[in-house]
Amino acid sequence: MSITTAALTLFLVMDPLGNIPFFLSALQRVPVERHAAVVRRELLVAYGIMVVFLFAGGPLLSLLAISQEALTLSGGIILFLIAIRMVFPPPGGTHEEIQGEPFIVPLAIPYVAGPSVLATLMLFMKGAPAAWANWLAALTIAWAATAAILLAGQRLRTVLGPRTMLAIERLMGMILVAVAVQMFLSGLQQYFGS
Repeated sequence: MSITTAALTLFLVMDPLGNIPFFLSALQRVPVERHAAVVRRELLVAYGIMVVFLFAGGPLLSLLAISQEALTLSGGIILFLIAIRMVFPPPGGTHEEIQGEPFIVPLAIPYVAGPSVLATLMLFMKGAPAAWANWLAALTIAWAATAAILLAGQRLRTVLGPRTMLAIERLMGMILVAVAVQMFLSGLQQYFGS
């Protein structure tokens, strides 16, 4: 997998456009002048957590005796379920309003560094540990693009409008479905030795 493909996969899983409404909702009770500072802090925390998981995920998998095939298949299933929720969101949503200034939860975890992103990073590292620099570069690119979008969240929501934001999120979900199916097929191919 190339850096570009890995970065695009991570970007789609982080789903910054889909997270804009949740970030804005979580920041409702925070003074407007603090919004940018809080978002920057949470993005940096999320990046740190993802970097730690990138390097510690492999040893964790070895400790748990999880095979490459099992990780690839489970990663494909998780991504597929996330993608389906992006294309067909549950009625009423699944996020609740945050009281006060959020810290780490829920902005850093799980909105940016969610379980699917952490599982994807572990999958990358388990598949090709020698390419750690590529995975770190892909993570940094995806995180930077996500950070730019989330920091411009209020302006994007105003300019694009809720319908366009929803359409973009669903399009990203459809692309992620294809990535998830490919990951699942790769896991099956590895398992059956084809």
